Amino acid sequence: MIRLFSVSALAPAEGVLRELLLLRGYGLLAQLAVLAVATWVLRIELPLHALLAVVAMTAILAVLTGLRLRQDWPVTALECLLQLLADVALLTALLYFSGGAGNPFVSLYLLPIMIAATTLPVRLAWLLTGACLLAYSLLMRVYEPLTLPPGASAFSLHLMGMWLNFILSALLITYFIGRMAQSLRKRDQALAQIRERRMRDEQIVALGNLAAGTAHELSTPLATMSVLVGELAETCADRPDQVAAVEILRQQIRASKDILTRLARRDSAGRAESGGVIRLDVWLHGLLETWRVVRPQAQVSVHWLRDAPVPELIRGDTLDQAVINLCNNAADAGAGQVQIELDWDRQAIELAILDRGSGFRSELPAGTAIFSTKREHGGIGIGLMLANASVEQYGGSVSLLDRPGGGARVVVRLPRHGGALHE
Repeated sequence: MIRLFSVSALAPAEGVLRELLLLRGYGLLAQLAVLAVATWVLRIELPLHALLAVVAMTAILAVLTGLRLRQDWPVTALECLLQLLADVALLTALLYFSGGAGNPFVSLYLLPIMIAATTLPVRLAWLLTGACLLAYSLLMRVYEPLTLPPGASAFSLHLMGMWLNFILSALLITYFIGRMAQSLRKRDQALAQIRERRMRDEQIVALGNLAAGTAHELSTPLATMSVLVGELAETCADRPDQVAAVEILRQQIRASKDILTRLARRDSAGRAESGGVIRLDVWLHGLLETWRVVRPQAQVSVHWLRDAPVPELIRGDTLDQAVINLCNNAADAGAGQVQIELDWDRQAIELAILDRGSGFRSELPAGTAIFSTKREHGGIGIGLMLANASVEQYGGSVSLLDRPGGGARVVVRLPRHGGALHE
């Protein structure tokens, strides 16, 4: 008789058990179909009461497995082994009442062995293999023989069964190997992303340590510059054309001191200590006011793409600095012209920063680039990396896209406070 076995290769134990539960349901349908064909089409006399009892036990096992998956305790490899052993025992019972080892579907013992070999530890896989070998050996001597209809050829029926078994086995093996290959590809991609994220985090930690030391070192030259600017202001008091330039320089020094002060106060606790819930328009207004002090020559236009009530978000110093870095990049690329577009839905807020610069290099994949080419034009090229890392800490993402008509479009997607993700 037929039982179906398949799992996702190298999947967690809970995923293996869920796959077994799903395919156990398919197995029930296949068993009933084979019983119907053997009884009413091939006219083979079978002990239907005993076989239907085994099918009922399979259904009960599926129900119990579904209830178990709703529990909180984790699924272990040993539990998966016990589930596979239960499947082997039920398959053995079906084969016992339908011809034993002479049943052409006896090769289905290979399927649980394949599953165990690809999902369980080696010792457990060998235990299941031993159980299958023992069951197969017993069925060669202990079984209920089939009673064929008068005039039927046992050899012809066996050949037909082998043909059906080959079709079924080919389909299951192709399905299983395909799932295994897909699982391996996903695992390799996940490992590559983890390695890339770890390397980036190490770079960020190193930059953070360097920034903390630099903040203290820069305080002395800034204090000296502040004194010199004060003296310069007194010297140029009678020259109005230079007073404005000196005042801009004073504002820049003051802004630099504020940045260093915030940097010195900031610790590794992140947004939990420095953040808070704030309305999007209030946050953006304060952010742009701070940015205009540093970039007084830049011109920024804000476009709200939605008239619905303005949402709230969780803000923090690292998020503010990330968006300011992106605005600086846009101002540098677009000759001081920056455009900001805001939109949102029930889950997230999208803040797009646009410029009319040269855009991103064509060889970089759209929407996934993190490092900029600013280093080629005198910058250090880490602003995008730091901005992306900061936004990810808030559960968001940064996408880098080419803007139609020329330029760049950097989309910052942030989870909104009180939206669908938090309901």
